[in-house]
Amino acid sequence: MIINQTKSYIILEPSRNNGSKENEIILNFHQEFNEKYPNFNKVNLIIDFSNNINTDLEEILLFSQYSVEHKKNKKSFVIVCNGIKFDELPDELVAVPTLNEAEDIIEIEDIERDLGI
Repeated sequence: MIINQTKSYIILEPSRNNGSKENEIILNFHQEFNEKYPNFNKVNLIIDFSNNINTDLEEILLFSQYSVEHKKNKKSFVIVCNGIKFDELPDELVAVPTLNEAEDIIEIEDIERDLGI
């Protein structure tokens, strides 16, 4: 797991070149994320799968429970991924195709929380 921290959020992405096949990368990341989630549940979080070509909806749905918990903690949880139909995602998940859009989502949600929306 690669961890990059900024002033207002943390970006997590799967480790590259860990010997896993393409279809195992997100599943292995999910397992590691599940173990380390208590370290991240109180911060704005971006999960970056933009470098994974074969991300599918089923893999993204593995993270829906974390998104729900983040909203309860009044924090943002955004997934960056390519190749899925975003309109098929359930309402509890926020996914966007670029890191810039994820940053914008976090900024907007922070403003809404400050305003009590």
